Amino acid sequence: MLYDCVIIGGGIAGTQAAIQLGRYSAHKVLVIDSGYGRSSICHTYHNILGWDEGVTGEYLRKTGRKQAEALGAEFLQDTVTEAARDGESFVLTTGTGKRFAAHTVLIATGMVDRYPTIPGLRDTLGYSVYICPDCDGYEIVGRRTVLLGSGEEGSGMAVLLSERTPHLTYVNHEKAPIDEKLLLHLRKLGVDYEEQPAAEVRSDGSGNIEAVVLEDGRVLEAERGFIAFGGNHVRTELAGQLGVTLESNLHIKTDPRTKMTDVEGVWAAGDISLHSELTAIAMGDGMQAAVWIHKRLRKIDNSG
Repeated sequence: MLYDCVIIGGGIAGTQAAIQLGRYSAHKVLVIDSGYGRSSICHTYHNILGWDEGVTGEYLRKTGRKQAEALGAEFLQDTVTEAARDGESFVLTTGTGKRFAAHTVLIATGMVDRYPTIPGLRDTLGYSVYICPDCDGYEIVGRRTVLLGSGEEGSGMAVLLSERTPHLTYVNHEKAPIDEKLLLHLRKLGVDYEEQPAAEVRSDGSGNIEAVVLEDGRVLEAERGFIAFGGNHVRTELAGQLGVTLESNLHIKTDPRTKMTDVEGVWAAGDISLHSELTAIAMGDGMQAAVWIHKRLRKIDNSG
């Protein structure tokens, strides 16, 4: 079956694009989603217009899918493993062996944050332990905060977070090297530094962090937490298969007006794009990409 557009990834950007394409009432759209992404982790978005009391990523995904399906978009829980051009269209193959053809493709596969397996960490992540200082730096203002990280990736985050709270401890969990001048700068900022693994993250059972237990047995009380380990995985393998040019950090540079990549007929939106990784921007990317996908599909219809 030939779709007008196949959207790879049903997170914030992909679902927003599906909603917009559905509203044109003219296109056959399929969203292929693994069922889990970065937005699935966040349980407390507080920086989105209209959600001052917070909203979860899962709620946005669930309600967004319902909205897109009501407009005619199809959703399939699967993972695209292969992507190739076939003449003027594209062929996508999933892990379960399904094959789909499309006039256009929107890649919205996002990225995966790297963090080690520390007992209790996953229970607090997205509730009271955060990833993005721009999204959630406000949540730690004046609060006792423990940053779990690695080397200079973590120390750079510590510098940013020190502007938000005077009660910050950076735990270099992986004992990765840090330049002595940077350590001195952290001390001048009032950041406490621990170079040893965290053995456990303790919480109240509802996602609220209470303490971090270090390998030597000491307990660091905490009201909030952050992670910064670096080495995050950008899911741009499919883009590479389609010949899309990747930047040195493996993100995709798109046309700022259209969100199309340097491969005709292939768009990218959300965290895999070359920009700040924010939910509201992902929504905007998905919307903008859909508008220009629609324009291209109209040309295809008119030329046929």
